[in-house]
Amino acid sequence: MTMLELTGPLDPANPLPLYRQLEGALRRSIESQRLLPGEALPPERDVASQLGISRITVRKALDTLVSDGFLARRQGAGTFVSRRVEKNFSRLTSFTQDMIERGLKPHSQWLDKRETSVSPEDALTLGLSPGSRVFRFDRVRFADGEPMALEFATVPVALLESADAVDGSLYAALAKLGNQPVRVLQRLRATQFSAEQAEILGIAPGSAGLLIERRGFSASGQLVEITRSYYRGDRYDFVAELRAS
Repeated sequence: MTMLELTGPLDPANPLPLYRQLEGALRRSIESQRLLPGEALPPERDVASQLGISRITVRKALDTLVSDGFLARRQGAGTFVSRRVEKNFSRLTSFTQDMIERGLKPHSQWLDKRETSVSPEDALTLGLSPGSRVFRFDRVRFADGEPMALEFATVPVALLESADAVDGSLYAALAKLGNQPVRVLQRLRATQFSAEQAEILGIAPGSAGLLIERRGFSASGQLVEITRSYYRGDRYDFVAELRAS
């Protein structure tokens, strides 16, 4: 039987319910990295047997930690410590670069990749005439096989060789023609995932998310991309370093 290492034993004499004690012990083990990101927990029946408590108690503790984003369940595979990602909001990096820097393997699943007419809203933002042609890149972004975000990007056709020029990193494709963003404006706000979005990401409808609206500018000052990214709130922490002037 696989053993579960906790930061301390459970105490039946403690007025705190056993499931709360187990939840706290697991949370501390994760925060102190006794349990590492991506590590699998033993089956619930093994944890219950090891600690001398009921499976219902174990399930209640795990349910809370899954809801709070510390654990993740994978159908048919078990329960794992979540891979939370810290995104530095003050650095200009792509999703691909962020994941590689953290030792994670990024890949994408395309929802839509095509040339089309610009929408009225994006035409105003990009300074394009109605009916101008743009590339649309809609995809699910993964890290180590786990869906992390939904991304919807719009780029004027003149800035890329073709839609197929974007395989992994959009920024890498833009850089081939010298059109990579060197300055961006970003807006971050809270959102909730719709039923359709949640199904794609494998999470519960109404789950908390973070919406980042990004406008990227090239060295010449041209607006080269509009991207709306919906990040899972249970997988991302956004940080920024601020300095006094």
